[in-house]
Amino acid sequence: MFGNVLFVLVFITSFLLWPLQSNACTSVLVSKGASKDGSVMISWTYDVAGFMMPLPYYAGGTYSPGDSLDLFGFRDGKPLGRIAQAEQTWRVVGNMNEHQVAIAETTFGGRRELHGGKGVFDYGNLIYITLQRARTAREAIRIMDELARLYGYRDSGESFSIGDKDEVWVMDFIGKGEHGEGAVWVAARIPDGYIAAHANQSRIRQVDWQDTEGWMWSDDVVDFAREMGWFDGEDADFSFADAYDPPTPRSLLLCESRVWSIYNRAAPSAKFSPDYWRCVKGAEPYPLFIKADRKLGVEDMIAFHRDHFHNTPYYTGAGAVAGPYGNPYRWRPVFFQLEGDTVTQYGWDRPISQPQTAFSFISQARGWLPDEVGPICWYSVDDTYCNAWMPVYVNINQVPPSIAGGSPAEYDWQSAYWVFSTVSNFAYSIFNQVIPDIQKRQQEIESRFLELVPAIDKGALALLKLDPAMAQDYLTLFTVQAVEQTTQQWRELSNYLMVKYNDRYERPSMEHDAWPRGLGYPDDYNRRAVEERPGYYEVRWREPGEKID
Repeated sequence: MFGNVLFVLVFITSFLLWPLQSNACTSVLVSKGASKDGSVMISWTYDVAGFMMPLPYYAGGTYSPGDSLDLFGFRDGKPLGRIAQAEQTWRVVGNMNEHQVAIAETTFGGRRELHGGKGVFDYGNLIYITLQRARTAREAIRIMDELARLYGYRDSGESFSIGDKDEVWVMDFIGKGEHGEGAVWVAARIPDGYIAAHANQSRIRQVDWQDTEGWMWSDDVVDFAREMGWFDGEDADFSFADAYDPPTPRSLLLCESRVWSIYNRAAPSAKFSPDYWRCVKGAEPYPLFIKADRKLGVEDMIAFHRDHFHNTPYYTGAGAVAGPYGNPYRWRPVFFQLEGDTVTQYGWDRPISQPQTAFSFISQARGWLPDEVGPICWYSVDDTYCNAWMPVYVNINQVPPSIAGGSPAEYDWQSAYWVFSTVSNFAYSIFNQVIPDIQKRQQEIESRFLELVPAIDKGALALLKLDPAMAQDYLTLFTVQAVEQTTQQWRELSNYLMVKYNDRYERPSMEHDAWPRGLGYPDDYNRRAVEERPGYYEVRWREPGEKID
């Protein structure tokens, strides 16, 4: 029982400041045949302002018939209700369990009439309770449906990424609010050799009702839409997205732009048009899944989540709005109006990489390895463009201290979140000056880990034959050292950057007598300043009475 109590306490404290909707996450799903090494991968960035989250850890266990479990809101900590406890539960680290099942999400919201309700489950509890109980992706989908039917679902619409050693699924899911029990949903298996992406917008449209191997759905998903007046055609014409989450210009600009960016990177040969996310009427929506031009590795997944529309006309690190130092971020709010204009709404571009990312992971389900070694998550905190991804095995008995706690309202140099956030926030004001130093450290750390993991796998396999407990201790030791050493290297990077760019000068070396030079401004920025105030910045003698603006 202690494991469950610890799990619940972690979520009560860590989700206390979670906003009502995340509405900012990005997920990429890679099938076994689309990855370089044959692993099934799911990535997830959780982008929520003013939020951090300790790495979830649940040890698993066995329970007696009749045992129950109290659930608490993972956003506000309020009691939600009680459910029956499973007799057997599995270890969960982050968003992956010991059977190599992983679940991520992006919130699409959907029809407001379907938000809330009297159910017990919010989407956070639905994810983590399912991970405690599921041994395959298909079983996870059935469990999520069963939990919603038995206990009710009280949240808004979600797109879930659900994977195991062999398959990966996308599931669009929304409750019924005050209009009924349970939830309506559709789940599609990503065909082997293909990838998919979603980002806060329902993406499942037509369903192949004949393909029960590749599709799953709730019994009333079409009938409920008819009852609510959102669909009146034949089943063959039903679209989940159009019925339950109709796209708007806001959602296309904010959400489908990220899907386009991922597909554009993964399959440039397909030449996906930007028209759909740029809100051109009648433009073709992007496919639910695509075939990438080449097989993908962890390094490619990391690159997807470091995207600011690079190498496209929409790159956010260029132009006047990026400032003199090419900052690719747009400070919130995303949407705004100009003073005196109450009609026109404007919106900044929303790239995948964001300053307000709380945490990210890339799960790898590696079916050629036993479950004691196979499941691994590449984990990071804060801004994906300015951080480093670290390997975290699921078969561990201790969470690395720097990602085991902390608060978004209390600065803590021992917390990895605050260490990485310190570096990224330093970078924002002089971005294109600082980012090469950060990228050099990223490359060193991540390349080393990508080389190390196969060797660690071999060591764990050898120990597993001798003593499973020794193998777990070995993977725990590696994981703790990987996270703590990386966090320490980022502390050192913070110190280095502060010295190198102190007072916005650049010190050419760390020698005491190395004279720093001023950073200045790029020519285009200087030119705009001169054109804004003609003559004002000219260094010359002025005639008496000459106008000085």
